[in-house]
Amino acid sequence: MSEPDDVSRGLPATSWAVLGMLTFGEELTGNDLKKWADWSVGFFYWSPSISQVYAELKKLESIGFVESRVVSEPGVRGKRLYSITQSGTDAVRTWSREAPVEVPVLKHGVMLRLWMGHLNEPERLKALVEAHIANVEEQIRRAKLHADHAENEPAWSFPVMTLRWSERYFRAEIELARELLEDIDRASAEFANVAEHDRLGSPLPSTPGRWKNVEEYVLALEQAGLTGNGSNI
Repeated sequence: MSEPDDVSRGLPATSWAVLGMLTFGEELTGNDLKKWADWSVGFFYWSPSISQVYAELKKLESIGFVESRVVSEPGVRGKRLYSITQSGTDAVRTWSREAPVEVPVLKHGVMLRLWMGHLNEPERLKALVEAHIANVEEQIRRAKLHADHAENEPAWSFPVMTLRWSERYFRAEIELARELLEDIDRASAEFANVAEHDRLGSPLPSTPGRWKNVEEYVLALEQAGLTGNGSNI
């Protein structure tokens, strides 16, 4: 078996999330961890499947960061409880203090569909945005509900803080989405200026391959340590 220090350097953030949930002084089942992830870290990082949770627990137990025991009651199927070890606590504390700050990865399904908005009608795009706003409003409601019911427990002060942040984040997302409703009209008006389309109806750029010029321009600026001034390329 590899030494824990060696293995911990290759652990993904999902492993650290599971370890972090075990640092609140309780033994938890895999189902407990799944439920807690759904109402806490799921708002801003990870909402795992139950199989993912157990896969992480198995891996963490194999390197000594987690330990488990089975408890049984008469007439009831036994359940396995997981707890964090001293080495696991040391490792996750070190990771939370010293891991590099990464740029958040945004995977926004609605924005992907708007990016290819030329395949759709403006009113349909607006309907997608309105549906997105409704979904985010529900996320705000859920985040607030969980924060309200958790804030009386001092041990959960920082999880509550992140839930309140999630509320603010989702409210900002709604404001950005509402701006998109006008942006769609502007983009549609500009798109109407496309002069030619191919036989499939796809728009033909006035300067084919221009995206390469954009890429080269940005790369040159980055290499020179400069920033663009917003001028056309």
